[in-house]
Amino acid sequence: MRLLLLSLLFPCALLAGESLMLCGGAECFVIDPTQENPVKTWSWRAKDHPELPAELSKTFGTTTDTKLIDDGKSLLISSSGGGCALLAYPSGKVLWSARVGNAHSIAGLPGGRIIVAGSLGANQLVLFDRHKGTQVIWQTKCHSAHGVVWDEKRQRLYALNFSELLVYQLKDWSGEKPQLSLETSAPLPDPDGHDLSPVPGGNDLAVSTKSHVWLFDRETRKFRPHPVWKDQAAVKSIDIHPQSHRWAMVQGKQGKWWSDTLQFLEPSAERQVRGETLYKARWLHSH
Repeated sequence: MRLLLLSLLFPCALLAGESLMLCGGAECFVIDPTQENPVKTWSWRAKDHPELPAELSKTFGTTTDTKLIDDGKSLLISSSGGGCALLAYPSGKVLWSARVGNAHSIAGLPGGRIIVAGSLGANQLVLFDRHKGTQVIWQTKCHSAHGVVWDEKRQRLYALNFSELLVYQLKDWSGEKPQLSLETSAPLPDPDGHDLSPVPGGNDLAVSTKSHVWLFDRETRKFRPHPVWKDQAAVKSIDIHPQSHRWAMVQGKQGKWWSDTLQFLEPSAERQVRGETLYKARWLHSH
């Protein structure tokens, strides 16, 4: 594995031993952001996995999300080219794959189901069963769908689109036609919802929009500005580590959809990953 040239602007600000999975280009990979010249400790490219159908392999040119599920034994990957996959982790072997136009986020649901958010051009949420291949078992319109988060405690799916945060319940989940039922929705404080992540240890979801970062309380169902990043625009991803509570952010720079820089809170730091097109950063832990 080739070395990454990583500029550490705050060399002592982060603690070692925590890893980030990064995506954006054709490769998803893991680094320790505290290392000056870290190797990629894990890497996956669709082209290296012949078990992935050839017509799908080429759709993973721009990866948009990754999430560990199944107690860290499986990894979900989505791509704006339409590719969606479930991998055995860490082997990288493809266990399931399907296509959803402009897939921007993906999440695991109970019973082996997988939900995918298809953004502009698709504008839908699409539900699959990993045991039934590419068969769509439910779908619904969702304008510019960009984020999906499963809440195990509340047994709810939270889905982010251009103007709303939607809350879904499971319906007929053990029957022949499982589906998601819209329970409620909350208008976004400003438009163009982008990323959605749980804040561990509390009721909040972190939500990024066109011009701001918000916290959404799942109990009161109200938004409030993030105390530090509230006025950050074009935030592509936010993720919070469940043990250290360290925040990681990727923010598009100079009108681009990607960045080569990672930003952190608790403690504050910034890291440049030269030569990479970063779109989302996820702490490596089970979702």
